[in-house]
Amino acid sequence: MLNYNLPYGHKQIKVNIPKNRIAGELVSKAHTFKPKETEVEIVEKALANPIGSKLLSELAVGRENVVIISSDHTRPVPSHVTMPILLKEIRKGNPNAKISILVATGMHRHTTKQELIDKYGKKIVDNENFIIHDSQDDSQLVKVGILPSGGELVINKYAVDADLLIAEGFIEPHFFAGFSGGRKSVLPGIASKATILANHCSEFIGSNHARTGKLEGNPLHRDMLYASEKVNLAFILNVVIDCDKKVIAAFSGEREQAHYEGCEFVKELSGIHAVKADIAITTNGGYPLDQNMYQSVKGMTAAEATLGEKGVIIMVSECSDGHGGEEFYRTFKNAESVKEIMNKIVARDRHETIPDQWESQVLSRILLKYPVIMVTSASRKIVEDMHMRWASSVESALQMADELLGRKDGKIAVIPDGVSIVVRK
Repeated sequence: MLNYNLPYGHKQIKVNIPKNRIAGELVSKAHTFKPKETEVEIVEKALANPIGSKLLSELAVGRENVVIISSDHTRPVPSHVTMPILLKEIRKGNPNAKISILVATGMHRHTTKQELIDKYGKKIVDNENFIIHDSQDDSQLVKVGILPSGGELVINKYAVDADLLIAEGFIEPHFFAGFSGGRKSVLPGIASKATILANHCSEFIGSNHARTGKLEGNPLHRDMLYASEKVNLAFILNVVIDCDKKVIAAFSGEREQAHYEGCEFVKELSGIHAVKADIAITTNGGYPLDQNMYQSVKGMTAAEATLGEKGVIIMVSECSDGHGGEEFYRTFKNAESVKEIMNKIVARDRHETIPDQWESQVLSRILLKYPVIMVTSASRKIVEDMHMRWASSVESALQMADELLGRKDGKIAVIPDGVSIVVRK
């Protein structure tokens, strides 16, 4: 037997699988990469050596209204490490700068005060000015242009009014934007609901270029680049993290150059060749990315990428917040078939995009090819309403998979963190 520890919420699930059934384990090298410096030293070194930019402290000179875009509670950016260093660097150049931390919620729910404390630490929450982005609050938003795709670019006014706009984030493979980080802090991070919907239209999500690890020709990426340029995102600090959410690398500087260099680093670490398998067991890497079924679709795409024409996906995801999106849930609950869902989505014009449609589109794409068995704390009803199968454990999920395949010798690919890898065929 081979033993595996699968991230699940704040803990791990131990799984034993017969050795002769293992096709391979797909693991990002980021999880075994051992940096020589501490997290703080890595970030400080990156800020001392910006890519394509002056030092942040130099950029801050004479800039009175500084805004830092920062990821929300759904993203594992270690802001308790990065934010104190960013603040120190800005104040080194301008001790009197008015600094605001703009929490990029996209279309997610508001971040709570406790979640802010968990993310940044009590000292920063008590002493710094926080603004929580609301994609539907017109008083926060201002139109600044038209996206290459044709949608209106409506962005948080606090970012537009800044005389120095900075973003912190992290870079990982992303299932339709290619990679996270960089320009994503602006779109979808601090964009209006209408702008996000236009960017996440079915035409773009359906593009073969809108896949994990792909930037070139990616229509969503093109819109995002335009948005970050239009609001003059002047400087970014993006980190790369391991399975323990610890910083192993950092990149700072000009928004495109620093991001691309970081993406190349991640691509090298996360690129994994597919293995021939009948069953793929995958996860979302634990908390915070496995808080709901909505986010869990990301981990499923890694399994999708490694399976052949037939197979079964076992998704191990705690989903302590349930489905994670009412529209997302109802899209599946109210449909008789997955094919019906996909047909409706594809028929919509980009300006008719509805909330969470993109997640529904990707999940539908997966379900039209493979059965998905969820090992989760979410209720059986929610899982089955969404046209998936529910299992109480990985062991029972494997039994179900064997029944679906009609044999007990199917090869198994184990993917301990599906959101951290780029699967190469």
